[in-house]
Amino acid sequence: MLTRGKGGRQALLICRVGSRLCGIPLEHVVETMRPLPVEPLGHAPAFVDGLSLIRGRPTPVLDAQRLLGAATEQKARDRYVTLRLGQRYAALAVDSVLGVRQIDLAELGELPALLRENNEIIAALGALDHELFLVLERARLVPEAVWAALDAQVHAP
Repeated sequence: MLTRGKGGRQALLICRVGSRLCGIPLEHVVETMRPLPVEPLGHAPAFVDGLSLIRGRPTPVLDAQRLLGAATEQKARDRYVTLRLGQRYAALAVDSVLGVRQIDLAELGELPALLRENNEIIAALGALDHELFLVLERARLVPEAVWAALDAQVHAP
């Protein structure tokens, strides 16, 4: 969720996802890293690559480009961004991490009605360095069904 800092600015981790720039509120970012081995997770949505063991914890890995509906083929991404999602963690696979920027929230546009109703992962739209810029809503990146499948697989005998 976007939270207003001093002067209506927020620190966002800027990532490249295909041809798009995406921002993730820095307060939810745990770390960035090179990709690790991934084990497939049966019956998961297409944007879930599987599980990776990150810091000793089974962690779902989400392909950011497929999550945004922009990719049809599976392609290895160059970086993982590990996110804290409440009590849980997930890794977002992105093409590159560009750095941290303070973004003036007043410059980000309100979502058009079509996106607001059908896309729970985009919190705001804007332009950054003359490119379309999406701010991701971290709380809804992983559907509850994926968490249930993860819990079932981790606790299986």
